[in-house]
Amino acid sequence: MVELVTSERTAVNEDAAELQFDEEFEDAHILSNAQVAIILQASARSAQIRDEELNEVYRKTQKYVERFNTMKNPEKEHQELVDELDNLQDALTTFRKETEEGQELELEKFEVAALMNLVGTDTLVEEALALIPSLSRFPDAAIDEILDLIKNFLIRIVS
Repeated sequence: MVELVTSERTAVNEDAAELQFDEEFEDAHILSNAQVAIILQASARSAQIRDEELNEVYRKTQKYVERFNTMKNPEKEHQELVDELDNLQDALTTFRKETEEGQELELEKFEVAALMNLVGTDTLVEEALALIPSLSRFPDAAIDEILDLIKNFLIRIVS
């Protein structure tokens, strides 16, 4: 949990496990490491064409997202990867599951990004729950369904 002090000097408690975020994150657009990597690659190519040097923070960010990007395929066209990642993000954002009590559950933006960054072809429900505790509101079968959805996209992206 992180406690932030806003400009009005009021404390804001943020807790990703409880999906509590400051209101400034409500309209934020999420990006996975793979999406950030694509953006940074395009930006780097553009800078190279203009004969501009990339700053240290840029290079470190690029190195980080490349290291943790599980959804890459150098043989695929740039736009094809962008489209696949957008489709995966849309599929996760629109995922719905009804509980036994009739409550409809959906993934929050934070969870979508975290799942896109987490999943390999062998990720288990237990791992997902350990790394993204807020998923515990879903039944294990629903989490397994989410992981299968991501695995199918991942297979399409990397093959």
